[in-house]
Amino acid sequence: MKYPWIDEYLLSMPSVTKDLQADWNWIRYQIGGKMFAAVCLNNDNKPYYITLKLEPSEGDFLRNQYPDILPGYYMNKVHWNSINPDGEVPDELLKDMLERSYKLVLRGFSQKKQRELLGLMPSKTSLE
Repeated sequence: MKYPWIDEYLLSMPSVTKDLQADWNWIRYQIGGKMFAAVCLNNDNKPYYITLKLEPSEGDFLRNQYPDILPGYYMNKVHWNSINPDGEVPDELLKDMLERSYKLVLRGFSQKKQRELLGLMPSKTSLE
């Protein structure tokens, strides 16, 4: 895989967990129990796609710019995108896409839950 940094990068984001979805042979990265990225493995446990979520218009734009970005493999093809792990997507673009996916899923939580997941304390109001 061209992106050996991906696991460390994703796990450096606040509250990210990973697991192996054995039935699919996918390494899933989640925040608050919701997946935002996955490394899809083949029968030899080698990555064959990196899958992530993007706004539909952004995903469509990038798919038209890079042949190695495809509609999401086994996912909703409007919201999910898959990247060839040995392709020509620049590292910085993939990092940006992964961060956007993380933020997109994070925004689906209540503001209170977002603060909790980001490790932020709610602002205190004081009557002192």
